[in-house]
Parts: sequence; structure tokens; C-alpha cells
Amino acid sequence: MQKLMGLVRRCVDDYDMIHEGDRIAVGVSGGKDSLVLLTLLAGLRAYFNKPFELEALTIDMGLGMDYSGVGKLCQEIGVPYSIVKTEIAPIIFDHRQEKNPCSLCAKMRRGALNQAIVERGFNKLALGHHYDDAVETFVMSLLFEGRISCFQPVTNLDRTGIIQIRPMLYIHEKTVDNFAQRQGLPVIQNRCPVDKQTKREEVKRLIYQLSQTYPDLKERIFGAMQRFPLPEWEPHGRYKRPREQE
Repeated sequence: MQKLMGLVRRCVDDYDMIHEGDRIAVGVSGGKDSLVLLTLLAGLRAYFNKPFELEALTIDMGLGMDYSGVGKLCQEIGVPYSIVKTEIAPIIFDHRQEKNPCSLCAKMRRGALNQAIVERGFNKLALGHHYDDAVETFVMSLLFEGRISCFQPVTNLDRTGIIQIRPMLYIHEKTVDNFAQRQGLPVIQNRCPVDKQTKREEVKRLIYQLSQTYPDLKERIFGAMQRFPLPEWEPHGRYKRPREQE
């Protein structure tokens, strides 16, 4: 717990993610990434030198998922929790019968989440993207779009005035998995009918295969993103390459 909070703290400091008085919403899907982020930010809140408010927010897609375990966790760590009911899944799969639903789904989820954040008066949204997500997104942009690009650690959404932050960028996916298991976090199985059938899953498998031959592949890509640097990826603090946490 302390090691991972240290990595979150370093990422927050390197990219100046949290300021005193921030009202931060954590987008909680029920997956391991968002639950780990919520747990670590709740821990960080207790000793961080810039006081901030923290709440959890779930966009219910209408897939019949049970979020009671998430609600219980939020009570235990002292974080207010809200669920926003939507009909996103029925619209996409039943009414429109989309053959390639992921893009539209992501757009509708973002819209619902941003609206809920604005209505509740948050100024920042914390997302659970981790180290591996950043590397995969970079490779996806290169392979499928012909661009050298990735999401940014801190993103200003001009239309809404919301700032997106990604405090787990220094934590590897397998570390997130291990932490979720050891802490017994109430991870909810994704009931989306096209889960694990995306381009991201293809790239994840590709990177895994390449890493068998080039073990430091992910570390080299992540380091290049910061040293090149990609827009907004140069850290303000002293950067040391994140090492794999067991």
C-alpha cells in the first residue's frame, strides 16, 4: 500500500495533478483499475500536503451489474459514492445493434460522466489508466492511426472546464492486479458482450509477445514518451523509470 501510494504521489507531483481545494471525482467502473485508484487516492488524501475532496462516481450502462460491493468499499474508506443510471447498453446493442460499438459507447459514457461531474461541481476527474495502458495507447496510435501520440497525464477539457488526471501512470498492470487481489477489492466482472474483443486486446497480446524477446520494451517506450517528450509528457519533478512492483 505504501509503495503504491508513493508511486501515485510521485506521479501527482511530477505532473502537478492535485491542488489545494480540488474536488476530485474518481470514475469507478467496478474494474480493478478504477477500484485500485480509488483506494490509493483515499489513502493519499489522509497525508497529502494539499487538502482535496474525493468522491466516487459510476456510470451504470444498463447491463445489470451489481455495484453494492463498490458502495460498501466506499463506506469503509470514507468516500461518498453516486451511481448515474443510463440506458447506454440497450441503446447500442438492442436498438441500434451496432456492429462496432466501442467508439460510440466510449463517447456516450464520456458524455454522461462529464455531465454528472459538472452537475455535482467537481473540477477534476481521476481516471485509472496505468503504465501499461499508456504504452498500449502509444502503440495503437502508431499502428492504427500512423501517429506518434498518447493520452496526456493531465488533460484540460475546454468545453466543460474539467481537468482529467491519471495518477497511476507509474504503476504496472500486474502490480494493479496483485494489489486488487491482496486487498480483496470488490472487482465486478464486465458484462459487456464485446469485452476482450477490442484492438487494445490485440495490441496487449502483441506487446506481450515482443516482450518475450525484448524484456525492457515497455520501459523503453514509456521512457521515450517522457524524454522525447510527447506533448505534456515531460515530468516537472525528477523522473526515474518506474520499476516493476511485485
